[in-house]
Amino acid sequence: MVAPGVPDIMAEFHASSPLLATFVVSVFVLGFAFGPLVLAPLSELYGRLPVYHVCNVLFLIFTICCAVSKNMGMLIAFRFLSGFAGVAAVTCGSGTIADLMPVEERGKAMAFWAMGPILGPIIGPVVGGVLIQHAGWRWAFWLIAIASGIITTLAFLLMRETYPVVLLERRAAKFRKETGNPAYRSKLASSLSPQKLIQHTIIRPLKLLFLSPIVTAMCIYIAIMYGLLYILFTTYTFVFEEVYHFSTSTAGLSFLGIGVGTIVGLAFCGTQSDRIIKAKQAAGVTLKPEDRLPLLITLPSCLAIPFGLILYAWTTDKGVHWIVPQIGTAITGFGIIGIVMCVQTYLVDAFTIYAASAIAANAVLRSLLGALLPLCGLDLYQKIGLGWGNTLLGFIALACAPIIWIFAIYGERIRTNPRWQVNF
Repeated sequence: MVAPGVPDIMAEFHASSPLLATFVVSVFVLGFAFGPLVLAPLSELYGRLPVYHVCNVLFLIFTICCAVSKNMGMLIAFRFLSGFAGVAAVTCGSGTIADLMPVEERGKAMAFWAMGPILGPIIGPVVGGVLIQHAGWRWAFWLIAIASGIITTLAFLLMRETYPVVLLERRAAKFRKETGNPAYRSKLASSLSPQKLIQHTIIRPLKLLFLSPIVTAMCIYIAIMYGLLYILFTTYTFVFEEVYHFSTSTAGLSFLGIGVGTIVGLAFCGTQSDRIIKAKQAAGVTLKPEDRLPLLITLPSCLAIPFGLILYAWTTDKGVHWIVPQIGTAITGFGIIGIVMCVQTYLVDAFTIYAASAIAANAVLRSLLGALLPLCGLDLYQKIGLGWGNTLLGFIALACAPIIWIFAIYGERIRTNPRWQVNF
């Protein structure tokens, strides 16, 4: 939502650096990189609900601070902190789905959940462009704060704890109190001391990231895809204002192309993933996490990303009618969301009770690249042009495609190999 207002922010705070202009947007994603390292372990230690509530309140406070920022440093600092707190729903959401949904229904649930973090950066600039043009950039933050306040209130009223470890421990504690029998223990309870348990929980996402080849490879792949996506997000406003002379409000509409592609991709991936799982269940086939990486979804998704980027590259470079690069971004959005959904559902199915930590490991790396890669986006376009710049991004996406197919074929062998087991 803030991206269309970056030129106004730069003007008000008397800044002119293109790098700083990009960082105002991407620093929020940098907060997404560090938040999961703390929030995911805490959700597996104390439950999902306290993490949601605390982070919702903090996000509201930090967003208000952004709205009243007096200088660029204050704005960037609170943008980072709001990203740190705001990542709770992204980090813990997949864990909540793993808590609640049976395996044959997780595809649709993950697709529905992903609409927030994926469509937010797409719809936000559309609304923000109109709002900022008529009311100023600060009102983008005030609107976010109002929405956050409503969501926070509803969360306090309606949300309940879902994490099995916490729920079973509460039940065991209740039985111990009612019966006076200290023998009642949750079957999921840890034998570690509280201090050791905290240490193990905090380092779990990092252990998965560095010691599990599945998590490492998938995180690198998704991080690169997110980096490419955020290069597009942080440069759309500049590209469409410069090449097609869009106004601030109209430039926000340039995000709709990738939004349409993303919605189609979510619907396709969510329905097909669950359909494949149900068909295997009906046939009596033993299900495995690798069933979440079907060629039916991964092949068109992997090919759509470079094709869409190259179409966007040369139509913007040559000034072809704006609808054509929008089609290119829609194809790119379809491909990226297909890959992201397959990988995230795969990690949830593979790590179940530790799904939040696996997704946190994924979020750390992807958010780092999502924050840092866009810093070179405008420089890349200035040095080699929109055509070759986006074509290079397309070739990078194509080179990464075999990663997901390798794990679709050999993932079970790698996952069950004692050499690659991660001890928590």
